[in-house]
Amino acid sequence: MSKIELNKRQEKIVEIVKANGPITGEQIADQLHLTRATLRPDLAILTMAGFLEARPRVGYYYTGKTDTQRLTDELKKLQVKDFQSIPIVVSVNVSVYDAICTMFLEDVGTLFVVDNQSYLVGVLSRKDLLRTSIGKQELESIPVNIIMTRMPNITVCRQDDLILDVANALIEKQIDALPVVKDTEMGLEVIGRITKTNMTKILVDFASDDIS
Repeated sequence: MSKIELNKRQEKIVEIVKANGPITGEQIADQLHLTRATLRPDLAILTMAGFLEARPRVGYYYTGKTDTQRLTDELKKLQVKDFQSIPIVVSVNVSVYDAICTMFLEDVGTLFVVDNQSYLVGVLSRKDLLRTSIGKQELESIPVNIIMTRMPNITVCRQDDLILDVANALIEKQIDALPVVKDTEMGLEVIGRITKTNMTKILVDFASDDIS
């Protein structure tokens, strides 16, 4: 969401509403000596941008919000379901060697480990795999369940969680990704992932005005 540049008429409308709100569209038009139809696009833009708030049968109010406040309001509305990526999972029975290959081929920093019923049982990070590969162990004979982080020590998120809450969890836990899960009677089904890369893309989209 980039900074919105108002034209002179829109700036004048904001000044009128700030001084006289609540005020109807007709009253604003009268002060500017314009028709209500002429002002309608400007009022729509100012309302959608967050400068004004429209209430039926009452009129327009000035919100008093700065660009930063409007940006914060937009960020607080974002949910995981709108930005999650496809999860990369491996079976709890695969070897550390196979997990390393999967991480390399998929170009990800975190793998989610699932059991035979495809429910979440663990998480593997780059550090986990690197730490194991540094030793002299036979990586093809070591199952990932020996080195993975297990439940309940896994931080997860759900589709209706707020992006800001997930970002805070990533920072607090110092991890690169969270599994997006769906609660079932048998366990947690992995249906997505949210990563630091997702967070970066959200910021880029805001700067490009791609998020309304």
